[in-house]
Amino acid sequence: MGQSASTALITSRRDSNRSSHRSKSKFTVPIIPMQVEEQTEFIFCEGPDYISDLPDECLACIFQSLNSGDRKRCSLVCRRWLRIEGQSRHRLSLNAQSDLLPLVPFLFSRFDSVTKLALKCDRRSTSIGDEALVAISSRCRHLTRLKLRSCRELTDAGMAAFAKNCKALKKLSCGSCTFGARGMNAILDNCASLEELSLKRLRGITDGAAAEPVGPGLAAASLKTICLKELYNGQCFGPLIIGSKNLKTLKLFRCSGDWDKLLQVISDRVTGMVEIHLERLQVSDTGLAAISNCLNLEILHLVKTPECTDMGLVSIAERCRLLRKLHVDGWKTNRIGDDGLSAVAKYCPNLQELVLIGVNPTKISVELLASNCQNLERLALCGSDTVGDAEISCIAAKCVALKKLCIKSCPVSDHGMEALANGCPNLVKVKVKKCRAVTYECADWLRTNRGSLAVNLDCGEPEHQDASASDGGLLENVVEFHSVANQMPLPSIASSSTGRSTSFKSRLGLLSGKHLVACTLRRWSGGNSSSRG
Repeated sequence: MGQSASTALITSRRDSNRSSHRSKSKFTVPIIPMQVEEQTEFIFCEGPDYISDLPDECLACIFQSLNSGDRKRCSLVCRRWLRIEGQSRHRLSLNAQSDLLPLVPFLFSRFDSVTKLALKCDRRSTSIGDEALVAISSRCRHLTRLKLRSCRELTDAGMAAFAKNCKALKKLSCGSCTFGARGMNAILDNCASLEELSLKRLRGITDGAAAEPVGPGLAAASLKTICLKELYNGQCFGPLIIGSKNLKTLKLFRCSGDWDKLLQVISDRVTGMVEIHLERLQVSDTGLAAISNCLNLEILHLVKTPECTDMGLVSIAERCRLLRKLHVDGWKTNRIGDDGLSAVAKYCPNLQELVLIGVNPTKISVELLASNCQNLERLALCGSDTVGDAEISCIAAKCVALKKLCIKSCPVSDHGMEALANGCPNLVKVKVKKCRAVTYECADWLRTNRGSLAVNLDCGEPEHQDASASDGGLLENVVEFHSVANQMPLPSIASSSTGRSTSFKSRLGLLSGKHLVACTLRRWSGGNSSSRG
């Protein structure tokens, strides 16, 4: 009686003669507190465990809607959840160090439905070798996607054995690996359903005349996307590109050699490409003239290709009249300007997105673009010495479809920004950075006069523009299991059925001041993929 009410606790009482025929699982829940002789008594009653009645398929659907961390926590609830979570996981990312090998049988007996696998190793560690890759492939014969990062112990023999076991592969991405042309040819000869191929710093591709050609193989008939980055001899992939008759997207970043002649052959054989990226590549107007044979071209990125001039851009504009997105980083060489952009304005009325970096257009080409490209929705002007108040006023007056505008390191002042108050009726977002003549007072005034307009202003010192796609600039930023009872400890796993590894890169882009345009365009691109389809 003397015990405090806050500390007193009378445990639940169960009726000794309750019905014994109730076979369903029970769980206890507190109902209401009752005052009995100055003590608090918690009465518990039993209710049905509805989750136990859920079929495995329903529980698996629930797990697939969770993020990676929540899935891991759910797997610790009970043995049933552990089993269902493992069997319903289709995407898995593993730390691919050499000590992964003994755990492969256990891992893939639990995760026996994996179709998308990432194997990533730290550059300072020893990666898995051929034996581990072959063991994985023998247990994941339905694998459709594979990503390899810094797996430097893999050889041509290991890749060949993998290719024979995983013939359903549709997407392969390799970075900083050391296998070479023979391993690649084995993939192309065995994986007839391969649709996407992305290679970066593939060390085993030898340079010079001794390089073994890659492709075309059986995969050439199904390939739709090829991306080559930082390859010493990327031109040895020429047979593969030329043989890929259904190729839609070609991306070439920092690959050595003169590409003009190869682009001529490619464009004669592969005419259905709709997206081409060229970055820091030895290509001239001759190569651009060859690309103009791709009459269905919709997206073109020219980044730091100093030998490309207005003449090459004119040849593209005159023949590729379906162009929707154009990104040009002129590297401040002044070789692309009014003439090339005027041709785009004249022949490409479907243009929806235009990004100009280190290019110096004047009011002449800006006015033509604003008048003729009535579908222009996204415009970025960065590092231009000629884009000032007159050009912004022209954009405000004539770009009626414009929704997103980004201005960086241009001689624009408050006067030009004020024109946006009554222009561009569909404008929803403006980002201004390192335009020192634009004040915060003007930005506040613009927000007040156009309440629905989001204005982002960052006044700072001008800096060198770098829009490199492969090193995280404008065009590509764009953007552990705990042990349970009787369970073998697992290596660090970062996996999700719904997540994407690019989310980390996106957060880096948002935190980095130099990626204003990158972050903007990455968000814009989400709404454009559907229009293309």
